[in-house]
Amino acid sequence: MDTNQEGNAEKFFKDFGKKLDQFLVEAKDASTRVEADLQKKYEELKVAAEKIKKEAESKERWKEVEYNLRRASIELERAFKSAFKKREP
Repeated sequence: MDTNQEGNAEKFFKDFGKKLDQFLVEAKDASTRVEADLQKKYEELKVAAEKIKKEAESKERWKEVEYNLRRASIELERAFKSAFKKREP
């Protein structure tokens, strides 16, 4: 009976070792995939940041934004005056 238990333990540890080796291989593959995905996202963010930086440096673009904000504030002022002006009884 002692020999049988030793044989079972050896088999268990042998199977366990194989499964652990397989797990480590899969973990390394997953790590490589995650690293590649993160690198891709990083590159996409760099491109987006450069685009935003170029747009922010464009003075003509900001003049257009400023003009549209002024027009919007005038319209908003008119809407408030219209909504809250005193009505004659």
